[in-house]
Amino acid sequence: MDFRQKVVYQVYPKSFNDANGDGFGDLQGVIERLPYLKDLGIDVIWFNPFYPSPQRDNGYDISDYCAIDSRFGTMEDFESLMKAMKENGMEMMLDMVLNHVSTDHEWFQKALAGDPYYQDFFIIRDAKEDGSAPTNWESKFGGNAWAPFGDTGRYYLHLYDVSQADLNWRNPNVRQALADVVNFWIDKGVTAFRFDVINVIGKDEVLVDAEDGVGKSLYTDRPIVHEYLQELNERTFGRINSMTVGEMSSTTIENCILYTQPERHELSMTFNFHHLKVDYEDGEKWSITPYRFDELKQLLHQWNEGMAKENGWNAWFWNNHDQPRALTRFMDDDIYRNESATLLATAVHLNRGTPFIYQGEEIGMTDPYFESIDDYRDVESLNAYKILQQKGYSEEETLQIIQSKSRDNSRTPMQWTDELGAGFTTGTPWLNFGKNWPKINVKNEVEHGKIYPYYKQLIQLRKDNPVVAFGDYKAYQPQHEDIYAFVRAYEGEQWLVMMNFKGHDTTVQLEDIWADGDIMVHNYDEVELSKEQKLRPYEALAIRIFK
Repeated sequence: MDFRQKVVYQVYPKSFNDANGDGFGDLQGVIERLPYLKDLGIDVIWFNPFYPSPQRDNGYDISDYCAIDSRFGTMEDFESLMKAMKENGMEMMLDMVLNHVSTDHEWFQKALAGDPYYQDFFIIRDAKEDGSAPTNWESKFGGNAWAPFGDTGRYYLHLYDVSQADLNWRNPNVRQALADVVNFWIDKGVTAFRFDVINVIGKDEVLVDAEDGVGKSLYTDRPIVHEYLQELNERTFGRINSMTVGEMSSTTIENCILYTQPERHELSMTFNFHHLKVDYEDGEKWSITPYRFDELKQLLHQWNEGMAKENGWNAWFWNNHDQPRALTRFMDDDIYRNESATLLATAVHLNRGTPFIYQGEEIGMTDPYFESIDDYRDVESLNAYKILQQKGYSEEETLQIIQSKSRDNSRTPMQWTDELGAGFTTGTPWLNFGKNWPKINVKNEVEHGKIYPYYKQLIQLRKDNPVVAFGDYKAYQPQHEDIYAFVRAYEGEQWLVMMNFKGHDTTVQLEDIWADGDIMVHNYDEVELSKEQKLRPYEALAIRIFK
């Protein structure tokens, strides 16, 4: 099956299903839930890291690339999971965090001990003459991006947490060691890979201060990244024609075209996050402001039309382990929860790009609305809490901002049943559940809900209708104030997909040919087509014609 026809389901192992009652999700827990995922119809499961890690950044601080963290199970559990997935017709997509390693990793520890071979695995620089950090770059988690390298008087670069040391991709020994990691998992049967923040691996040889005091432009999407990906492709996943996706931080359409054009032999598709920054105030994540629908719509149109024009490929999503749940963030997660959740699903699954589902969105899970900072575990959120208060925000204001933007919003455990422990664990969960788990859970949704069956319908439409998987993309009535709409076209078949992103009725003037088309999917119980098409709050509708 072509990767454009596949649907990916993201499992955050720590929060998916706990088989041994210790409060942490594990690999055996995933095996128990495979029948559920098979019923949903997904083709690929993307797993967040389950490698050994001190868990400073929830597993993205890896201390051993080629082993299983004991809290998730053993290598035998991994092999059992791989076997069970294959029996259920599913592929495994592993998360490759190749920009940095945990400072607990053997490579960094050997570097600290003075081994020059491993010191060159990292980006280590002398201090400035005044003893300050080599550059003024900011860490993405707040504070300076440099930390003292032992007692040497030098500094190592960490674009993320201080416990995550950036690797020196300019060193060919590093690139070979990382290729060996990818090949290790290919030999274990893995056929798909997601590459974490892969577009920041190409740091310049000479690092300089940033004019803006942040530095993103000095290490993001540097031309050499394309060379590195082509080399990695040739040495590893290109040998087995893997499905690959790159997480691209602060990227551009132009670069993502280059990353994903098939003839360039880099990646299958890319994630970008521009559409998830439309509720940032002046570019600041830690802020509260209404999301800007016009900006969201324009970004979706620009990325889809831009990538389609040059044969690039998007990976589309609303939710992942790093984002608040879009249902709470952009929609109505109360009165119009069913309509809002299914609208968001329509926007992703009928779009031009490979759709990704994050665990729980298919049952309409919401943010947890934690009322105390003590409920949070995310290192970025805890750092932000301190920084916001240092900037003068009150405790109440600070907590409201954390509530709206914390990564823990999506990391709360999967809500399986209305029983104690939500069917996730028989123990104490590592992170609290949201308040609504007795109502919003898999059991209730599968038996009585409207969101889960709608997801199943959308997944099947992609498999049954080539226009969904392969069709072109053209914006439809982009100036309309309330709707996001587009036309997909392929071999004489066209689909018009319309979504009312507002909580009030709106009207769309349709051409005669659309008013006489066939309804392929809609998220209200009844709908009639008209030249003056009324769309109710958060209504989604797809119409097919042939011409």
